[in-house]
Amino acid sequence: MKSIYRVVLMAAALVLILPLSARSEIKEGQFEFSPFAGYNFFESRQNLENQAIFGGRLGYNFTKNFAIEAVGEHIGSRVDDDSETWTEVGQFASPTDNVNINFYHLDLLYHFKPEEKFNPFIAAGYGAANYNPEMIDGGNMAIINFGLGAKYWMTDNFALRFDLRDNVVYDESLHNVESTVGVVFALGRKAKPAPAPVAVHEPAPKPKVEEKVVVLSFEDIPFDFDKADINQEAKEILKRNIQVLKANSKAKIRISGHASLAGTEAYNQKLSEKRAEAVYEYLIKEGNVPPKKLVTVGYGETRPAVHEPNPKEIHSKAAKANMRVLLEIIE
Repeated sequence: MKSIYRVVLMAAALVLILPLSARSEIKEGQFEFSPFAGYNFFESRQNLENQAIFGGRLGYNFTKNFAIEAVGEHIGSRVDDDSETWTEVGQFASPTDNVNINFYHLDLLYHFKPEEKFNPFIAAGYGAANYNPEMIDGGNMAIINFGLGAKYWMTDNFALRFDLRDNVVYDESLHNVESTVGVVFALGRKAKPAPAPVAVHEPAPKPKVEEKVVVLSFEDIPFDFDKADINQEAKEILKRNIQVLKANSKAKIRISGHASLAGTEAYNQKLSEKRAEAVYEYLIKEGNVPPKKLVTVGYGETRPAVHEPNPKEIHSKAAKANMRVLLEIIE
């Protein structure tokens, strides 16, 4: 039996390493007819020659994964050693010469990859074994079988098939390991045709217009160090800027806040956002500018108007130039 199990392991490895290809082949509600041939390995204590096996299967896929099959198989063998005499149940010996064995069983299959061209599966079933001449316990013996296999679809209705099974004569615990190859003819339900494409008329996409930023003659709005309050100087400048905005009433305004280099980057980012928000509120309340015309953004210390050679000098001319809010018209 060791040689039989080596064959089993090699066949199992072959099934697992074969390549897979994405293509739906197992169809629910489909019949399959599969003639096959192969080789059967008898358990040594039966004293029967290993011989070819022939048979056929008729299956029905009641889901994509699960199928049921009726199977019939025939083996024509003969006594291996004529000098043997009956010493145990299940053994054949002289004067018996030729022995014919027929297996009949009903199997359940589970397909692991029903939507692929290569379909590995496992199978198990129950049935009967008929030995002629009869064994000591009779001619018809109960069998259970289990194994694995694979189908490889060449077309939608034709496939190659490999099976490795152990037909166990349950009453006597006799193993009949078989390896078979065959073909599969798919019958019945056909694949559903792909739905016809539906014409969809969509409006032509509008050409993308790049956003342009035009800086008019707005004055920068200054702020005190570490402050987001609008001081008196800033109010005077904002009044003049509001007049420019009224002359461009349809424009959308970007309010960008800025900060000097003193302080951390994260702190200056928040400070610039607060300054932009303060100007936003002032333009709404004092300039009657509609909120939908305004957007705010904070740039922190990332876009200085003037380079600050020494950030520690918080009141330097360069630092004061960077404590500001800038108004921009977006077209």
